[in-house]
Amino acid sequence: VYLETYGCQMNVNDTEIAWTILQKNGYTRTKELDEADVILLVTCSVREKAEQAIWNRLQHLKALKARRQQARLPLRIGILGCMAERLKEEILHREKLVDIVAGPDAYRDLPRLLAVAESGQQAANVLLSLDETYADILPVQTSAGGTTAFVSIMRGCDNMCSYCIVPFTRGRERSRPIASILQEVKMLSDQGVKEVTLLGQNVNSFRDTSEVQFQSAAAPVLSRGFSTVYKAKPGGLRFAHLLDQVSRIDPEMRIRFTSPHPKDFPDEASVLQLIQERRNICKQLHLPAQSGSTRVLEAMRRGYTREAYLELVHHVRDSIPGVSLSSDFIAGFCGETEEDHQQTVSLLREVRYNVGFLFAYSMRQKTRAYHRLQDDVPADIKKRRLEELIAVFREEAARANKAMVGQSQLVLVEGPSKRSTSELCGRNDGNIKVIFPDAEIEDAAGCEALVRAQPGNYVLVKVTSASSQTLKGVLLCRTTLSRSAACH
Repeated sequence: VYLETYGCQMNVNDTEIAWTILQKNGYTRTKELDEADVILLVTCSVREKAEQAIWNRLQHLKALKARRQQARLPLRIGILGCMAERLKEEILHREKLVDIVAGPDAYRDLPRLLAVAESGQQAANVLLSLDETYADILPVQTSAGGTTAFVSIMRGCDNMCSYCIVPFTRGRERSRPIASILQEVKMLSDQGVKEVTLLGQNVNSFRDTSEVQFQSAAAPVLSRGFSTVYKAKPGGLRFAHLLDQVSRIDPEMRIRFTSPHPKDFPDEASVLQLIQERRNICKQLHLPAQSGSTRVLEAMRRGYTREAYLELVHHVRDSIPGVSLSSDFIAGFCGETEEDHQQTVSLLREVRYNVGFLFAYSMRQKTRAYHRLQDDVPADIKKRRLEELIAVFREEAARANKAMVGQSQLVLVEGPSKRSTSELCGRNDGNIKVIFPDAEIEDAAGCEALVRAQPGNYVLVKVTSASSQTLKGVLLCRTTLSRSAACH
């Protein structure tokens, strides 16, 4: 089987889940397209561009499949994930070369679907589940040199933002039992993984109701200026409890999480407190804003005003000194005026994010915006506004990063830099890429011999220059998470 992943980190995790299921059913994995009996594309539907990439890829695979048929070596092609969920009929009818279609909740069914495809029929399962979390499947890790891993803690989303296809392609929110998450993180720690990112569409509304004694807990209360389209759900162990437990497993393992929703922070003062207190929870938060205009935020059904969002940012910065912030923005949403756009520009300037994900709006079928709003911002204006947002974001990120020049940063080494074999690359606590020479250094433990930094090591790097994307620096010493305070 040959697996190809498109889109978000959830899809990287889904690829690992699908591969784990297939491996247990006797499949082996190849990195060579020409060796494959089965090609599976794990797809994304968030924007039209992501779907177009898959249609283009299928055209390329058409020729490969035709060659195989002539040589009597059948090749099966499958579309997995969000696009399978959204466009099942179209994929099966438009591209006769697709043999199987499986939605995000149907990966356990892959062996059966492939068996049906063996007999020459098309097979599909896009049933969305109310309880599938793949809790019992401990994924086979395949990410960055084995030093970092992603752990899915929940699936689906209940927020119903008007632009978003996710609730329709990934279904309703459900959380994995904490016990299974802790088991997976412990297993990763035993394998030497040094950084785990807890993944979910909306991680801070996590709610594990698997244990009876916690089912009577009160529902969380949203703070001033935040609202939600669904009723607050009582019961269950919350995200703060999970974060506390996960961070205790291995003091030398960094913990990150993504993606939270701003509305679920105010109640969770304990989450911000944990980030501030625990050395191994990264001082980095993703706070997706989407727009800087209250009018547009309302049309998007985000559940907060510009003022409430800014108040949250100030609260986060007061609670976690030196926190690194990232965000998502959409340019040219339905009805966005030039004034609305300028408000987003001013929000980017005011907050000064370290990392940003910015996109032009792409209307998706099934969403509330598709049924209720007009996609009335012309493509050329969307493009110009997006370019302006990117330019402002980069300018402010460069300023934020330049403030670190002269400081020493604790960096987790990931491997060689892409641009030069004589340099290494890693990330600091704020998730910013740091490049430094691959040189011999001292170890902070005080052993006499000089050492070379390896992937999975923590090193202290003194920052000498910065851009909007990366920091560059010189190596000071190799250290550990717990010792890094002493090395300063």
